[in-house]
Amino acid sequence: MQKLVMASRTEFMVWGGNMFEQEFEKFLDQQRRSASGARLERLHKDLTGEKQMLEVVIWPVLKSFDGITMEQEMVSTTGVKIYVDAVYEPVRIAFESNGFVPHAEMITRDRFTFEQMRIRTIAMQGYKYIPFSRDEQEKRAEAARRAFYELLGRFSTSPGLAFEELSVLEREVIRYGLRLNRPIKLEDVRYCLQCGRHALELSFAI
Repeated sequence: MQKLVMASRTEFMVWGGNMFEQEFEKFLDQQRRSASGARLERLHKDLTGEKQMLEVVIWPVLKSFDGITMEQEMVSTTGVKIYVDAVYEPVRIAFESNGFVPHAEMITRDRFTFEQMRIRTIAMQGYKYIPFSRDEQEKRAEAARRAFYELLGRFSTSPGLAFEELSVLEREVIRYGLRLNRPIKLEDVRYCLQCGRHALELSFAI
């Protein structure tokens, strides 16, 4: 019986791995066809870290690449373009897969300053910056997945929530509520939408 269970688990892992590989190849092809310039070049570079992050952290939670964009381009206040490994638009999370050597051991002062600017730019664009080390992805993948689950639980009603399906008013209320850092009240919603109780009821009834 134990051998049968172990064999079933092995088959499941192989099937899951094959499914990821197939879906990732299609996803990456779509990303490349929709990209141009520097972003397209980055999508053709070595994506080992990014792919591993998607495989062991993001894919097991979402079971889909819907809402994911790789090598997302952002522009800083000084006009410098930066690229984020992957973003999940429904809850505006910016994921990064960071190796120890390039991001810590061999980093220069100028590079360190640039990295701080990148993090500020990501925050100013309204994204939550969530980095994972390569060691975490390889040795503590389960803990990394739990962190992602917790983020989804905090910033969405369910994993995979399609933010685009919400109305404009609902999106604005959610964004405002996230900034409050406390349970949102009816008065907060009225303040956010700049309307009275009757108008508020009509807005969400439409």
